[in-house]
Amino acid sequence: MGLIERIFTGLFGGGRNVIAETAEVFRENSEERAVRGNVLRVQAMREHGVEFNRSRKGGFDRFMDGVNRLPRPALALGTLGLFISAMSDPIWFASRMQGLALVPDPLWWLLGAIVSFYFGARHQIKGQEFQRSIAETMTRVPMVVENIRTLRTLRATSPNVAATGVDAVLSTVATAPAENAALMDWKRNLT
Repeated sequence: MGLIERIFTGLFGGGRNVIAETAEVFRENSEERAVRGNVLRVQAMREHGVEFNRSRKGGFDRFMDGVNRLPRPALALGTLGLFISAMSDPIWFASRMQGLALVPDPLWWLLGAIVSFYFGARHQIKGQEFQRSIAETMTRVPMVVENIRTLRTLRATSPNVAATGVDAVLSTVATAPAENAALMDWKRNLT
């Protein structure tokens, strides 16, 4: 008994498992891979959370965002209002347009520059927000790739998807003929 105990203690004792350690040289430990994957996901989520918290805005910033959203609808609705006023009261509309005819050209250029800068800056802000959302989506790519890889292994056409391996009971069950009611009925009709 002492010799057997020493052999098993040498293989499995002292907190070591020589067989498992040897197998891990040739095949990755699934549990440790899952732990590493979990650590990676937690770190990614933590970094994402830090960036998300950094982008929280105060009351003034939210108010200014609301003010910045007004010019586009105001311009669109104002233009529609001009069309409606031209149809409903052409004399009132014509008198207003005569007043606009007195505005000097440099002032029109200045208005055009202000409007184009406003919409250009707005376009750039929206573009940066879009890039940020793309970056957030890209952080989920490894998880999606792993899910797709797992799903592909479950296809019926995948090699060895129905392999029984060394399981003798499963091999016997898989190769045993089963009762097929339609086949039995067909055989009866032949005779």
